[in-house]
Amino acid sequence: MGLLLSNRAMSNTPIQLIVGLGNPGPDYARTRHNAGFWLVDEIANDLRTNFAHEKSFAGMVAKARVNNEQVWLAKPLTYMNRSGQCVGPLARFYKIAPEAILVLHDELDLMPGQVKVKQGGGHAGHNGLKDIQAALGSPNFWRIRIGIGHPRTLNLQQEVADFVLHQPRREEQTEIDHAVTRCRAVMPLFLAGDFVRATEQLHRDNPA
Repeated sequence: MGLLLSNRAMSNTPIQLIVGLGNPGPDYARTRHNAGFWLVDEIANDLRTNFAHEKSFAGMVAKARVNNEQVWLAKPLTYMNRSGQCVGPLARFYKIAPEAILVLHDELDLMPGQVKVKQGGGHAGHNGLKDIQAALGSPNFWRIRIGIGHPRTLNLQQEVADFVLHQPRREEQTEIDHAVTRCRAVMPLFLAGDFVRATEQLHRDNPA
C-alpha cells in the first residue's frame, strides 16, 4: 500500500488549513455527503475553537494556535460543488500553499469505517474536490477520505446521487463514527507535519 508522499510533503510542512466538505443546512446535516463536516466539527471541539460565519470566504471559519502556529478550519457554506469558493480565497488571503491544506471528505470507494490518506492526484468525480483543485490551481492538497460505502457494495437499490444525500443506516453510522474518532486521534500528527506516521496509523487500523 503506497503512501503517495511528495518530496515537499516529506519536508514536514505542517497543515495550516483543515477543510471539511459537506452541504449546508439542517436538511443535509446527517447525510453521508456531510462526513467531512462531522469530522471538522470534532476537530474544532478538540482544539477548543468555534466557527464563525465569514462572508468574504463563503463559509464558516475557525482558528486556533497549535505548536505556536496559527491553524484555520473551514466549512464551505456553498453547496458541495462550489467548495472552491471558500477554500481558494482563504488560501490566497492567508498565503497557505496547497501542500499545507487538508481536505476531509466522504468516499464512495471505501466501506463505512475505512479511512485513507492521499496527497494530490485526481478528484475521482467528487465535485467538491474538483472545485477546490480548480480554485487552487493545484491538486497537491492533502485529503482524508472517509468511507461511506457505495450503494452497490451495500446492496442498496439507490442511485449514487440519492445515496449520498441520505442518512447512513445505524450500523454504517456506527462505523463512520469510529472512523471519525480515529482521524481525530492522529490530527496532532498532521498539524506537526508528520504525514508518514499519521498515514501509517490510519491505514493500519482500517477494518478489513
